[in-house]
Amino acid sequence: MQRLGVRPEDFEESFVRSSGAGGQHVNKTSTCVVLRHKLTGLEVKCQSTRSQAMNRFMARRLLLDKIENQVLGKRSEEQKKFEKIRRQKRRRSRRSKEKMLANKHHHAEKKKLRKVTVSY
Repeated sequence: MQRLGVRPEDFEESFVRSSGAGGQHVNKTSTCVVLRHKLTGLEVKCQSTRSQAMNRFMARRLLLDKIENQVLGKRSEEQKKFEKIRRQKRRRSRRSKEKMLANKHHHAEKKKLRKVTVSY
């Protein structure tokens, strides 16, 4: 937090009821944490555990990661994965184009052999 220049006063924190599995405990207590950074407007919602304290900790970590990505301009791991997949697909299509052109040339050569050459 110090490295990014973020203070605890910059966070707006609210607790809401979680959804999903968890039974009576989840339905009666507000364990879901919604954390908002006032300066950047980034918002995180965390309900991964049944413990409010643990969700609060995890929400802060997620929000700080988002702020770090935005402030420092680093690309997140997800973006890197998507770009890698995009590059792989591009290579695949290039390879398939080369194969297709090779097949076309081969077919054209076969057609040339069919022609009857008449010499007078």
